[in-house]
Amino acid sequence: MNRFGVTVNLKHAPPLDPEFIPIMRFNQAFLETAKKPVGIAVERADGQMASCHTFIHGTPEMAEADHYYIERLVKTILWMKGGFKVYVSGDEGVYEYLRSVYCAGGQQEFDWDYMANVFEHPFEIVLADKIPEAKDAPKSMGGHLEGCRIGFDAGGSDRKVSAVIDGKTVYSEEVVWFPKINSDPDYHYDGIVAALKSAAEHMPRVDAVGVSSAGVFINDRTMNASLFLQVPKDLYDAKVKDIYIRAIQDTFGDVPYSVINDGDVSALAGAMSLNDNGVLGIAMGTSEAVGYVDEQGRITGWLNELAFVPVDAQPGAMRDEWSGDIGCGVKYFSQDGVIKLAPRAGIALDENASPAEKLKVVQKLMEEGSEAAAKVYESIGVYLGHTLAYYYQLYGCCHVLLLGRVMSGKGGDLLLATAQKVLAEEYPETAGKFKAELPDEKFRRVGQSMAAASLPEGRK
Repeated sequence: MNRFGVTVNLKHAPPLDPEFIPIMRFNQAFLETAKKPVGIAVERADGQMASCHTFIHGTPEMAEADHYYIERLVKTILWMKGGFKVYVSGDEGVYEYLRSVYCAGGQQEFDWDYMANVFEHPFEIVLADKIPEAKDAPKSMGGHLEGCRIGFDAGGSDRKVSAVIDGKTVYSEEVVWFPKINSDPDYHYDGIVAALKSAAEHMPRVDAVGVSSAGVFINDRTMNASLFLQVPKDLYDAKVKDIYIRAIQDTFGDVPYSVINDGDVSALAGAMSLNDNGVLGIAMGTSEAVGYVDEQGRITGWLNELAFVPVDAQPGAMRDEWSGDIGCGVKYFSQDGVIKLAPRAGIALDENASPAEKLKVVQKLMEEGSEAAAKVYESIGVYLGHTLAYYYQLYGCCHVLLLGRVMSGKGGDLLLATAQKVLAEEYPETAGKFKAELPDEKFRRVGQSMAAASLPEGRK
């Protein structure tokens, strides 16, 4: 396969998507002949910085390949770690190209606008003689089980809360709610407070509160979250950004609290169940939700939105309706990936059915031994094998915990087995450095809301 004059050779291609070009393989082939040094750094909140030293060709005939490689690299850093200011050193042409695509009306306008809103700062591309050094500020969170704690898990269809005393869950409840279709943020606030009060009734006091929620959180503030999809921007700014903080303080006063992304809480629950760190959790459901706990057991504060990180370099890759970009994880590691591939396998799906219902059709066929359904899961397994090698390059994780409804049943077993085979045969230098696995019963016992309860450190 050839892309921008870069030849990529594979041992394993997805049966239902033979033109797939793993981004890691493209990058490796590109860098074999790239010799001109270039630096990229991305500034995040509180002066944190992600930086990368790499190479391009710097010749007119390879300019298109250079621009593609650097733009995909910048997008990867933005959605893995987040940021609002991109520093470029070493090549003015690369700087000018990035400015032309990360702007209003540019190819990457979605990313430009999203990051500016999340970090409450205009998005910038700047030319620098030398890029800033990397700087992170990970926080030790989770595993705090002493005292009387509340863990709240805000989902799109239900909310869960647990009362935990010295590491033992004494009460938990699950309540159906409809946050995504409500435009009044008081609906969300009242639901959160009701859950907190319900848990508090089963303990003599409340020492700390931990919140797990879908979305992007910076300093416990809700910078972006699908749960509040219908809330108008003025009300979002006024009542949603601090909604969890207000709910906790209005209910319990000045108690320790933490609010983090539910993907990071899943990774934390995995670390607690494995009794080990360096855990990357990937949930393949409605989207691709990801969380990460580093090798010291810390939450990094990175976005970890790998749904929008490029994984496929083929020009005909499927387009994501929300971001408008192609070849990103959301169309490969979610129910959308199954739905995309099913017709290619000859499986007819009802166009009027919901995505979840379409997934169930393929899952049922898989349980019945359908070869067509097996091709779907085998193809996703090939995607995953190539991409896990890339994720390892990005994170250096020890464990990858694979979650979500796409990983359930026989389909999930075949998907994992295929991914492990691809890893072993395509990336033998990487395959033994981390373990990809499904959650065990101990993980299920830890639970999302109990892991959330352990987030804040108690008062000394």
